[in-house]
Amino acid sequence: MVKSAGKANENPGWRGSAAAFLRKNAVLAIAFCAAVISSLLVPPDAAYLGYFDVKTLCCLFGTLAVVCALKNIHFFSILAGRIIRWTGNARLAALTLIYITFIGSMLIANDMALITFLPLGYFVFSTTDRREEVATVFILQNIAANLGGMLTPFGNPQNLYLYAHYSIPTLEFMQIMLLPFAAAILLVSLCCLLVPKHSLRVSVTADRDYLPAGRTSIYLALFALTILMVFRVLPPWLVLTTVVAALLVMDRKALAMVDYGLLLTFVCFFIFSGNMGRLPTVRGFFSSLLEKNTLLTAVLSCQLISNVPSAILLSQFTENYASLLTGVNIGGAGTLIASLASLITFREYASHYPEGVKGYILRFAALNFGFLIVMTCFCVAIGR
Repeated sequence: MVKSAGKANENPGWRGSAAAFLRKNAVLAIAFCAAVISSLLVPPDAAYLGYFDVKTLCCLFGTLAVVCALKNIHFFSILAGRIIRWTGNARLAALTLIYITFIGSMLIANDMALITFLPLGYFVFSTTDRREEVATVFILQNIAANLGGMLTPFGNPQNLYLYAHYSIPTLEFMQIMLLPFAAAILLVSLCCLLVPKHSLRVSVTADRDYLPAGRTSIYLALFALTILMVFRVLPPWLVLTTVVAALLVMDRKALAMVDYGLLLTFVCFFIFSGNMGRLPTVRGFFSSLLEKNTLLTAVLSCQLISNVPSAILLSQFTENYASLLTGVNIGGAGTLIASLASLITFREYASHYPEGVKGYILRFAALNFGFLIVMTCFCVAIGR
């Protein structure tokens, strides 16, 4: 009887761990299921080897690894803390946080920007008796991360993929996204008016308030190398070898902290999209939709299967990369599943305020769909 009771107690724990893993890696679980199901339709063969964009995976791994190393020396929190201390009210603090996230997404990718700066936003508003503003600030940080990263090839994972897949010239890439990026900045800035202008004494602290000069210099140099790799100046194998060797010596923890779930998600979606591209019916269906309107097809696809898999899948059926690139970037706004970044933000908020989830979702939907509608209309107007 005792053994039976022990086994009975083990099962809920196992189920709880599995449920927690699925909640944390929902997109990966969906991607894995999609890859498996598509493999039943197109059995594995030698053509599978051509599905994987190795350059994208290398660039993503290198960038994430260096960002984790910088995060471990509190580079981003110290930098952000010093900037925020210059502010004097809630609205200006919110604007600063949102701009930091906006700029951060251009440099370290939207997911990493949110992982880095959402806790800072929570700390600022929860410790200054302005907890009711946390949901709005989180949602605006999420929108800023999704739309701020659109300007650079490494700002969003889908950008990195499309930039490599179509071999888009860097200057052309930035020209395509410049006007939508400018519109996003204006919209995000206007939405900061939703935060009341209460006086606020901001006090941001970190485990320490200084940066180790040697490590900081080396990590920034490694980050510069990853940027050169993204821009195709240096070969991926050279940069990855340098990054891994340096971090094995200086910060092995950073290598362990890399979001391997995101990398595996890409691998699964490469398999799924590759298999879908080999099915004549699917190819005909998406080709016809994309011929009618690539931008709107991409935006709607993001609402259902998220922006990264949409980019990978739809790229198999169109050469109109300007509209596709724009669509999968602005399509990150909208539903909770339109972007992995949105799920990260929701998870962070729910961990602090589980009782406020319903109100958060309603506010999230109002702001995100508002952004999506305005940005879509703007992009249609400028000929995307």
